[in-house]
Amino acid sequence: MESSALSRPIISPLSIRSTPILRHRPVSALRSTPLPSAAALSFIVRPLSPNPLRLRPVKRCHSPIRASSSPSSAALNPAASPSASPPQPTQGAKPVPFAISVAIGLAVRFLVPRPVDVTPQAWQLLAIFLSTIAGLVLSPLSVGAWAFIGLTASIITKTLTFSAAFEAFTNEVIWLIVISFFFARGFVKTGLGDRIATYFVKWLGRSTLGLSYGLTISEAFIAPAMPSTTARAGGVFLPIIKSLSLQSGSKPGDQSAGKLGSYLIMSQLQSAGNSSALFLTAAAQNLLCLKLAEELGVRISSPWVSWFKAASLPAIVSLLATPLILYKLFPPQVKDTPDAPALATKKLEQMGPVTTNEWVMVVTMVLAVSLWVFGDALGIPSVVAAMLGLSILLLLGVLNWDDCLSEKSAWDTLAWFAVLVGMAGQLTNLGIVTWMSNCVAKLLQSFSLSWPAALCVLQASYFLIHYLFASQTGHVGALYSAFLAMHLAAGVPGVLAALALAYNTNLFGALTHYSSGQAAVYYGAGYVELPDIFRLGFIVALINALMWGVVGTFWWKFLRLY
Repeated sequence: MESSALSRPIISPLSIRSTPILRHRPVSALRSTPLPSAAALSFIVRPLSPNPLRLRPVKRCHSPIRASSSPSSAALNPAASPSASPPQPTQGAKPVPFAISVAIGLAVRFLVPRPVDVTPQAWQLLAIFLSTIAGLVLSPLSVGAWAFIGLTASIITKTLTFSAAFEAFTNEVIWLIVISFFFARGFVKTGLGDRIATYFVKWLGRSTLGLSYGLTISEAFIAPAMPSTTARAGGVFLPIIKSLSLQSGSKPGDQSAGKLGSYLIMSQLQSAGNSSALFLTAAAQNLLCLKLAEELGVRISSPWVSWFKAASLPAIVSLLATPLILYKLFPPQVKDTPDAPALATKKLEQMGPVTTNEWVMVVTMVLAVSLWVFGDALGIPSVVAAMLGLSILLLLGVLNWDDCLSEKSAWDTLAWFAVLVGMAGQLTNLGIVTWMSNCVAKLLQSFSLSWPAALCVLQASYFLIHYLFASQTGHVGALYSAFLAMHLAAGVPGVLAALALAYNTNLFGALTHYSSGQAAVYYGAGYVELPDIFRLGFIVALINALMWGVVGTFWWKFLRLY
């Protein structure tokens, strides 16, 4: 998912098979880049095995994804090496971020005058919520730990009862997000995602631009059944990109990075947001957006189909345009890759025929996606369809319960995300969101803005505020309800406002190196410099806004969303 707390490393099946496409330099050549925030990254990608020939070349390995005790594992994981420095003891909260986060809540509670329209309970909960959000940005502790402290504060101060504070832990959407992590692990463990992407490299990879289109289209193809952008980046596409780049002599942290790797990394990062926006089930935050919209009275019938219809034209236009635009703005030094299809063909031969576990994964995800599409007509909620799919994977041995237990990012998301959603829901119930939206609506009315102008102003504000966030789901939990309420108060049609905010939630995932889990994964590969991330992130964001704005305006009018 899209961004979540720190998880154990994932080893892609691509990195454990013998194939010419994976032959590359020793891992010592790779640059070690510290990640910006634990909240931004749900997976850490290990470098590819420097000697894959030690493993079986043909027989597929489908053991649970875990660190190996082999010598090559020690090379991949410096922390496991005896020569590595021992882990530092936990020091608790960072004093300065902790002080600032708490001070923000105390200032709101005791220094800012409480509006007459707001109850003392609601104002106190707002103070705790703002302190919690500040902590998510400043990171005095890990995301889950800080969220738990905020939840505890709301109970100790008797702002919320225990049952009210933990009410969101039974939220269907949150459990759907948790199960999506398990589906993503299944794609990586079986090697199905790797196989699909390799086919697209074979079909379209004769040039660098074609190679980029192959990777981009394959992610859009996988996305609806693999609802975690971070898992797609770390478990499928980054290993393939690194293998192709190293094969072409493009090494991270080196002048040769610009030959191929820098462009492929940047193109895949900037295209991923459009893939996630295309399907409701392509990213966990999409499901949360519609759930929060429903709490504000905006209900979308046949949500999977409605989402896809509204997103289809602008998302496809942007998907097709992004690799070409970056090819002009950030051109690779290598323009042709004639060996890539042959290498991909050899790679597929090494993989052998599709395994039983891969077929089970395919059938299960087709079933799950079908139930997500037609679930409303059949009376089957989305979370029940996901539970059925996971049960099939467990019964047939594609996943085991240890796989689920070891998916730390899923359980961590359940903990901290439920806290944010619960607080946001209680703020809505206590009238804070309504009060804030009315204030903004009056301000917009004072400028005599029409609802289309108000839509543009609010959407731009929602988008640019993400520079302060290291999590897409955290951004949604903190601000989606408030901004949707502001749209409604300004007279923007409800369904249009809800969908536009949700689409933006995916598009701002490539603004910076910390703006999403996949951004941190791709930046951590060492192929792209930080100034390029910020520069191109902002430029492509403007281009995406233009394409979605122009194409979407006509398309959404045709669909009668306004």
